[in-house]
Amino acid sequence: MNSIVRHISSLLRQSHRTIEPLNNGSHQLQQLQQCRGIRVKVENGNLERALTLMQRKMQSSGMERMIKQVQRHHIKNSEKRVLAQKDLERKIRSQDLARKLKSILLKKVR
Repeated sequence: MNSIVRHISSLLRQSHRTIEPLNNGSHQLQQLQQCRGIRVKVENGNLERALTLMQRKMQSSGMERMIKQVQRHHIKNSEKRVLAQKDLERKIRSQDLARKLKSILLKKVR
C-alpha cells in the first residue's frame, strides 16, 4: 500500500505541469487523466472505507495499471533473457502469420 501511495503522490506532483493541446492522441489524453486525479471523501472519519473506495476508483479508471507500468524495480538478468526470448518468439510468430496471410490473399487475388 505504501508504494501505491508514493506513486500517487508522485503523479499528483506531476499534475501541476501544464498540458499541451490534445493533438498527440492517447498520450495527451493520459496526461489529462493524470491531471484530473481521483478524489475520495472521508465521511465520519472512516478512513478504511475511503481507502477501499479509492482503490475501486483507481482500478476502474486504469490508474492502477498505469502506476504498475511506471514502477521501476530491478529485473534479474535471467528474467530479462526469458522476457527477451518470449518477445522474440511472439515477433517471429507474428511475422509467420503475416507471411501466411499474405500468401493466402495473393492466391485469392489471382
